[in-house]
Amino acid sequence: MCAVTRVLALLLWAPWQTLLGAPLAELSGDQRFHIFLSNNLEFTRKIKRDVTALQHLVCDTFQLCKEEELLLLRQDLSIAQAPMERCHGRSFQAEACFSQIREGLRTYQSSLDAVLELLPGHAALVESLQLDAANLSSNIQHQLQMEDLGLATVMYPTEARGPLPAFSSHFHHQVGTFFILADFQRFLETAYRALRHLAHL
Repeated sequence: MCAVTRVLALLLWAPWQTLLGAPLAELSGDQRFHIFLSNNLEFTRKIKRDVTALQHLVCDTFQLCKEEELLLLRQDLSIAQAPMERCHGRSFQAEACFSQIREGLRTYQSSLDAVLELLPGHAALVESLQLDAANLSSNIQHQLQMEDLGLATVMYPTEARGPLPAFSSHFHHQVGTFFILADFQRFLETAYRALRHLAHL
């Protein structure tokens, strides 16, 4: 039975309702995977801190601070959300989770263009965040290729961008930026928990 098959069998068997994982030896057979997790946990923490800094800027600049007060406006906005259902609960699958993290990072890297457009005075922070998202995605792709977990390892050019969200007004742009950052923060928290759980097994 291959390593990934053993991992998935363990995940399906485990009775926990929280995030599931598999022993590191099942995935790598050595310490490389553990080092990868440790390094990228710290990298993810750094990205989360930068997203938090941008959220504080949006709150201080536009007085948009509480998500519950803006939920009715969200339905009028076209904001992409990255699925992460394979990274938690009984739906956790190691291969699919890493794939969703990679794809989600690309989604938010592109969406941050709208944040950059709204906050040109903080271009250095936003562009640094976009670069970090691209690098974390690349790290995951490279590790998967090294570990031969069976995922397609397609290289995405850094200049590739999805279309910017269409906002009907400057206020909607502000609200859209608020939700892009809130969604990205939730995405990063899920990704962080998945990496941390694997690192602790």
